[in-house]
Amino acid sequence: MKLPRFRLPPSIRRKPAADKTRHRILPALVGAGLSLLAALPATPALASYAERDDVRAFADELAARHGFDRDTVTATLALARHEAGVIRLITPPARKGTRSWQNYRARFLDRSRIEGGVAFWKEHEIDLERASKQFGVPPEIIVAIIGVETLYGRHTGNFETLSALTTLAFDYPPRADLFRRELEALFLLAREQGRIPTDYYGSFAGAIGYPQFLPSSVRAYAVDFDGNGRIDFDSDPVDAIGSVANYLHMHGWQPGAPIAEPALLAAGTDAAALVAAGIEPALEPEALTQAGVKPLHGDAAAGPATLVDLETPGAATEYWLGYRNFYVITRYNRSSFYAMSVFELAEALSQRRLVERIRAENRN
Repeated sequence: MKLPRFRLPPSIRRKPAADKTRHRILPALVGAGLSLLAALPATPALASYAERDDVRAFADELAARHGFDRDTVTATLALARHEAGVIRLITPPARKGTRSWQNYRARFLDRSRIEGGVAFWKEHEIDLERASKQFGVPPEIIVAIIGVETLYGRHTGNFETLSALTTLAFDYPPRADLFRRELEALFLLAREQGRIPTDYYGSFAGAIGYPQFLPSSVRAYAVDFDGNGRIDFDSDPVDAIGSVANYLHMHGWQPGAPIAEPALLAAGTDAAALVAAGIEPALEPEALTQAGVKPLHGDAAAGPATLVDLETPGAATEYWLGYRNFYVITRYNRSSFYAMSVFELAEALSQRRLVERIRAENRN
């Protein structure tokens, strides 16, 4: 579903004042099918994308595949701005950085995410339990993903999604195909929700709202979990709770099954070869045992697993066995560091909740 998760910089781009005027005017055009957008005056900067042959070809494709009015699509894309900052943020550094599990972990296993997660869990306990019952995903996993993604909705991003995706679709060749699909999904999503493409704001990579779904994922996995007739990721955590649970469910979450556990490696074990087998859990327990790998507690893996290496420069590498549910978390973000951060944050939240419950019982 998701791109590798890109983190927003401390100074987040704000919505320009001109957008507020445009956003008051454009919603009135929705009922007329956006056809009046073509008549809006545009400055040369806004019109630049609409003047490009590749953008016009994209408008033709949307018209042919989905019945959009070509001129309306072109006029909408004329409102997109080229965002140089988006290109800068998404471009990998020239020199590859050193992987550090301890540094990565510290970003998400901190006081704000643990205390914030406990508060979020308490506030939305009924909806979290309902989602867990319906989709089979533990509440702590749902909370942890929302916590890692956006700090429980506090950091959802202020990049205009239309401009971000247009920039990446037409000015970032390494991933242009992917982002053109997401831009297409944005137009479809806006039509389905009765909105306009310029209404959406999120990360510089086009991810939206509390759960940071890309437009294609909103269309495929989002659910109206509060039953109010619309999906709202901007101000409604209840829809995000149900949608995160549904996403994991649809990607094969196994209720009650293990996620991960620490591994012990015998001397001489070829850990690199086992890690190279991939993130999908394809190593059978017998094969792991023969290779010299077993759980920290127990004689054999609980089922097919992947060997996860959590490297930190200057420290011994941590090895874990990742099971099917660990792999499902990586479908949200294809990183073993990400999945382990979600898992450990979920464990920390569960432990904090248990401690608070015991203290409350002792007081009574």
